[in-house]
Formats: sequence, C-alpha cells, structure tokens
Amino acid sequence: MIPKVASIAGSDPSGGAGIQADLKAFSALGAYGCAVLTALTAQSTRGVTGVHAVPAAFVEEQIRTLVADVPLDAVKIGMLATAELAETVGALIADVIDAPVVLDPVMIATSGDRLLSDDAMDAVRALVPLAALITPNLHEAAALLGEPVASDLGAARAQALALRELGAARVLVKGGHGAGGTSVDVFADADGVHELSARRIDTKNTHGTGCSLSSAIAALVPQRATWLEAVADAKTWLTGAIAAADQLQVGSGSGPVHHFHALWTDTPVIERNPA
Repeated sequence: MIPKVASIAGSDPSGGAGIQADLKAFSALGAYGCAVLTALTAQSTRGVTGVHAVPAAFVEEQIRTLVADVPLDAVKIGMLATAELAETVGALIADVIDAPVVLDPVMIATSGDRLLSDDAMDAVRALVPLAALITPNLHEAAALLGEPVASDLGAARAQALALRELGAARVLVKGGHGAGGTSVDVFADADGVHELSARRIDTKNTHGTGCSLSSAIAALVPQRATWLEAVADAKTWLTGAIAAADQLQVGSGSGPVHHFHALWTDTPVIERNPA
C-alpha cells in the first residue's frame, strides 16, 4: 500500500518551502500527499513580505473532513501562524489524528529571526509532548528550552536530551547550519543519542530545507522499520536534493532544493498511446 501522508502547514508561492515543498518531498519518496493550509504567504526566494492566517475554524474543518475519509499513515505539522491555530491543531491531534506526528516547530529562522509572537511560541511549545518527533533547528531548540543557542555538538546533544525531558518522544536537532565541512544533526529517542553526519554542500540554494527534511521523515516512517532509519534516509535524500539544487535556477535569492533529483531525467519519458 502507498502511504498516505498529510502536511498541515502554510503555503509558499515560490514552491520551495511550506505545503509545496512538503508535497514534493512526499511524492519524491513514494508517499501520497494530502495538505491542510494554515496560512497564505506572499513569498519568493528573496523573503516573505506578508502572511495571511487561515481562520482556525476552517483549519479544523479541513482536518476533520480529510481524516474522516482518508486514513493517514503520518502527519507533518509545519507553520502554525497564531496561538489559536496551534491550540486548535493540538486539540485535533488528541481528538481525530490517529497517526504519528512529525512536528517542525517553525518558530525561529535559521538566521535567528523570530517568526512567531510569544503567545504563539508558547502554544507551539505545548504541542511538543503530542508529537512522535520534533525537528527544531538550533535556534528553535534553544527557544523551546529557554536556553542559549548551542554553540557546539556537545551542547546540541545536551539540548536534544533536555527536549526529551520536556516531553518529546523523539527529537532531531538540526545542526546543519553550524560551522565546518560536515552537517551534523542530533537524534535522541528512548534508545539514546545518535549523530547523523553528511557532507556540507556549498550552495546558496537551501530554501525549504527544514520543511523538506521533516516531510521526508513523515513520508519514510511508514516505509521503514524504525524512526532512526527513516530519519537517516531522509537526511541522505535531502543531502542529494541540496547537492542538485543549483540545477533548478529558480529566483534570484536563496533558491529551492531539488526534490526530484533522483527521479528527473534529461528527457522525461512519456508513454504515448499507439495511433
């Protein structure tokens, strides 16, 4: 059976992040993607100029209508623009979402810029114990704990364990934006702490890497024996997507990764019906 995976997140018109990136990651990794919109953004590869949150009541209607018809194998949660949206989604996780949840706590950009108000950040923090896995970047991990940003691998490991103590079943602290020639993420679960390494790619085109990684994990969880396997394979896939990103040449800013790097060929094959 092909796994059915849903993204609950915001829209990115440039196609590199948000719902658009999530659906591409699902498709690239063999899952059927569903989507619930939480926000519309005015966005390009050069930045975000506006956000329009979808009313919480309509987000709830989207989710209830979807899950009443489609049995989901996993759910990825991304941008929750307001406290009300985060609280609504949290209530629905407990009520009607019968699938493992990968929570990408979109709170702080990798640059360190805050994306949510204090009350919205508190509401997202309350979702942590409800998720099967959370995937914060270094700034978000620090914000969730109320601590300084981890400056080295040892501090990132300590924060991953601290987030487990905060109630997270599993944690992936994304350290790919740290210094050096290697990208190292820290995965912590009941079995301990694991360091996942990959070569760092020299490219400016990394728009949507966080969205894409969490979505890749959600797509792979139903297809792998363990969460660690799903996380490791998702990181390997994302490394390939970043390595091929320059082929796309989308926009003049930080362009998207190449979600279909392993699938697209120079000459797409189209089966034609015989005349």
